[in-house]
Amino acid sequence: MVLEKLSDSLKNTLKKITGASFVDEKLINELVKDIQRALLQGDVNVKLVFDLTNKIKSRAMKEEPPGGVTRKEFLIKIVYDELVNFLGGPGAKILVKGQPFKLMLVGLFGSGKTTSAGKLAAFYKKRGLKVAVVQTDTWRPAAYDQLEILAKKVGVDFFGIRKEKDAVKIYKTFEKEYHKYDMLIIDTAGRDALSNELIDELNRIHITVKPEENILVVSADIGQAAESQAKKFHETCKVTGVFISKLEGTAKGGGALIACAVTGAPVKFIGIGEKIPDIEEFKPEGFVGRLLGMGDLEALLEKAKEAITEEEAQDLGRKFLKGEFNLIDLYEQMSALKKMGPIGKVMEMIPGMGQVKLPKEALQVQEKKLEVWRYIMNSMVKEELEDPEIITSTRVERIAKGAGVSTQEVRGLLKQYRESKKLVKMMKGADSEKGMQKALQRLQKGGNVKFKF
Repeated sequence: MVLEKLSDSLKNTLKKITGASFVDEKLINELVKDIQRALLQGDVNVKLVFDLTNKIKSRAMKEEPPGGVTRKEFLIKIVYDELVNFLGGPGAKILVKGQPFKLMLVGLFGSGKTTSAGKLAAFYKKRGLKVAVVQTDTWRPAAYDQLEILAKKVGVDFFGIRKEKDAVKIYKTFEKEYHKYDMLIIDTAGRDALSNELIDELNRIHITVKPEENILVVSADIGQAAESQAKKFHETCKVTGVFISKLEGTAKGGGALIACAVTGAPVKFIGIGEKIPDIEEFKPEGFVGRLLGMGDLEALLEKAKEAITEEEAQDLGRKFLKGEFNLIDLYEQMSALKKMGPIGKVMEMIPGMGQVKLPKEALQVQEKKLEVWRYIMNSMVKEELEDPEIITSTRVERIAKGAGVSTQEVRGLLKQYRESKKLVKMMKGADSEKGMQKALQRLQKGGNVKFKF
């Protein structure tokens, strides 16, 4: 996961709270030291770390939990609340208004602006906006080609003039076309340092474009140095927010994230992987929930909406309530899961599942098994998918041969289908409150429904 080491350290800290017999000053001091150690190892500024932990300690020592909440639960809530505030509180979502809404990307050379432009274009296109990207980076030789390729891949329009050295001229050349779009994403040039030359060019393009959002792209691997960058750009280019790229797989990511959050230019997006869909609006509540293993339901629902339409979800829901379920339904569920991303990332968002420490090898096996099951289903005829009970040993052999797998793997899929169907039968009639309660009671009594992915 993003910031995996920091996340593991914070989860272990929470386990210390839940495993304690009672909350006393000694436990609070240990908790504070653990949080300090975790954040400092994540390259977070020392002063900021001590400011945060002093607030946690002060609240833990002075405040009393509200009625119905245990002291341990209240201590965990204090940690969660203060980490959320540390990272920007409620967050700062971009509200797209006007046509076209202009979003300009600025940053130093190598920060990932062009890739981020492609990710943002895909993000907003998925949300129903007509998007175009404009290439005004006249310094980097490959900038034109890279953004043009990304635009084609994402399926949005591209504007640029190859080998033109005047960024303002490039932007103005296509001005008559811009009114056709809901959003324009303008990619600008960077340098190795924030030089006077870069500041001058950015100011010229900023005055010409008049963007609604001026987003600074900062690479997570620079750690605490992100703070000085963000402040400098904020002062010179009127930055309205930050996009932290390359947040996956770097120990310094925590430092960059927190450094930007305290500059007055809030973090609005994070890049969580190399692929185009690996982008998220930065919402501190959900992000901290995942760091602590509490999940992020809002992000999970957002991913689910992208993977399955509302009509498909309602149709599947009706089948569940009637107790109907076949291999086509299972296939659709698997396809939706695949669209949502790697199983490991999806699990992080499910409340409680973030605490389950599954080996990466096990997750990779699960991914491969889902692929194999797709091959098997593609080898079946329609009547077998609609009524798997008709699948005999002879049919199993034919399906296995057509899919290029063993008969054991075909039987494994059929076993998973039957186990899933048991659960669906339990939920039959659960549209009423009593029906739902009965289904849950049957599960709690040790129903033998098992899921073996």
